[in-house]
Amino acid sequence: MAHVLIVEARFYEHLNDLLLAGARAAIEAAGHSHETLTVPGALEVPGAIALADESGDYDAFVALGVVIRGQTYHFEIVCNESARGIMDLTLSGLAIGNGILTVENEAQALARADKDQLDKGGGAAAAALAMMDLRARFVS
Repeated sequence: MAHVLIVEARFYEHLNDLLLAGARAAIEAAGHSHETLTVPGALEVPGAIALADESGDYDAFVALGVVIRGQTYHFEIVCNESARGIMDLTLSGLAIGNGILTVENEAQALARADKDQLDKGGGAAAAALAMMDLRARFVS
C-alpha cells in the first residue's frame, strides 16, 4: 500500500472541495492511503512537495488547485511557474499528478473539478499512481 500526499492550493474552497473528493476517491479505490497538506497558492505547491519529499514518508504526490484568469499577467506567471516547478520535480524522479486547473472562468473550473463531470482531481491522482508504478518499474 502506498502513501500519497495531496498538496492543495486552497484559494477557491468550493472548487478545491470537488478536486479533493475526486483525488481521495481515486486513491482509496486503488487501495492506498493519503494525507492532505494545504498551501496558500499554486506557486507554493512545488515547494511544499519538495519539502515533503525530504521526509521520505510519501510514495506519490497529487498537486491540486485552481487558477482562474484575471485581468493581469499574474495568471500567466502562476500557471507557467507552478507547472514548471511540478515538471522539474517529476523529472527528478518524483511521482506527481498535476491537477492544478488553469481556466478562463469558474464554469470551466466547475466542469473540470466535479468528479461527476471531468474529475480532474481523480485524474491527477491516477496519474500520480501511474508514475509511482513506472518509477518502481524503471528505478532500482
